[in-house]
Amino acid sequence: MQLTMENTGDANRIHSYAPGEVVINGLSYRSTTVVMPGELLADWGPKTVAALGATEFHALLELTPELIIVGTGSRQVFPAREFMVPAIEAGIGIEAMTTPAACRTYNVLVAEQRRAMAVLFMMQER
Repeated sequence: MQLTMENTGDANRIHSYAPGEVVINGLSYRSTTVVMPGELLADWGPKTVAALGATEFHALLELTPELIIVGTGSRQVFPAREFMVPAIEAGIGIEAMTTPAACRTYNVLVAEQRRAMAVLFMMQER
């Protein structure tokens, strides 16, 4: 799926998504990727949403996101309570959605100058 995007200056932009691959700033990524306007962490952390926990949340918190979008592959899967509760307690918005929806949502939020973070999973939960 090709995504269209308003000019967001130097912010990281998601250009397209296909099952198992996301293209950010013209480069292809095929494993769990974290993207923010000014940060890009390729091959980050766990390979599945089920493996997200408090440790992973606290690692992401160091990047000071305003909100976290979790792209869970081709199906929506909710992260474990151990990941969600610390986000809520820290006052950080958190949403889980399919990875294509997360890519579109991230681009819209970045165009609005929001400090959004997308955690994009390429592998589908079984």
